[in-house]
Order: sequence, then structure tokens, then C-alpha cells
Amino acid sequence: MKILASGLALALLATPAMAQSIGEKTGVNSTLGITPATEDFVKEAAISDMFEIQSSQMAQERGNAPEKTFAATMVKDHQKTTDDLKSMVSSGKVKVQLPSALDSSKQNEIDKLKSLNGADFSSRYDSDQLSGHKDAVSLFERYAKGGDNTTLKDWADKTLPTLRHHLEMAQDLTAGKTVGSRP
Repeated sequence: MKILASGLALALLATPAMAQSIGEKTGVNSTLGITPATEDFVKEAAISDMFEIQSSQMAQERGNAPEKTFAATMVKDHQKTTDDLKSMVSSGKVKVQLPSALDSSKQNEIDKLKSLNGADFSSRYDSDQLSGHKDAVSLFERYAKGGDNTTLKDWADKTLPTLRHHLEMAQDLTAGKTVGSRP
């Protein structure tokens, strides 16, 4: 068993890009503060945007008044970051392929939201927004600090204030405060 574990560890060390992919997917990179690979950053940012837009469109229909206000902002802001990413890729400034659909984890979250209404929907949506924006802030901070694509690194840094504001709004939402209010 030790030989198998050692072999796996060596294989991961021998392929840093693969190790970063696995780490980003499992949250290990976030915990350790490791900068994501450009491809991983773009994939995670694009999937996060898709999730935010889809879940917030549902919240505009099913949510309570504060969630509807929050959701309108999420749809508008995450559509902008989606457009920004698409523009950087299509211009050739970022040489990666954008995902065309949610990954299985985020699709499962959307499917779960689709099955909920009322307070159950609100509880799940609010929780998803809080955890999603914590993850997004971490992802963008790490890439802005150490990313290897200058254009993308600058964009991540410029996007961070908006994501931090989204996180504050999500915290207010889960605390039952008026969204966007300041203490």
C-alpha cells in the first residue's frame, strides 16, 4: 500500500499541471494558497459565472425580495465577467478553451435548486451564494497574486473588488440583512 501511495505522489509531483488541476478541483490549492494554472483559473471562473447566472435567474423567479435584488446584480455582473473572459479568449490574449457547460458538481447544485421552493429554495440559494463567492474571491486573489498570464492576472485583480462586494452582499443575505446595506 505504501508503494502505491508513493507512486501516486511521485506521479503527481512529476506532472505539476495535473497536480494543480486536481488541487483546484478538490480545494487543496485554495487551502494551501497555491496559484491556479491559467487553464484551471479560466475553467473555474467560467463555471462559477455560469452557475451564478443560472441560479440567480431561478432566484429572480422563486426568491424573496432581497434575493431577487441580489440575483439581478449577480446576473448582470456575472454576464459581464463571462463576456470579458470570452473576449480575452477570442482575441488570443488567453489561450485556453472555455467550458461550454457546468461541471457535474455545479450541475447537481442547479438540479437541487430546481427541486426547491419557498424557504427551502431561499436557504439553499443563500448558502450556495455565500460559499460560491468565498471560493471565487479566493480563486481570483490567488491568480491576481501569482498568475502567469499578465492580461488575465490584471483582469482578476480588477474584478476582485466586485467579487468582494458580492461576498459582502451574500453574507448580508444569509444574515437576513437588507442586501447591499453597510453596517
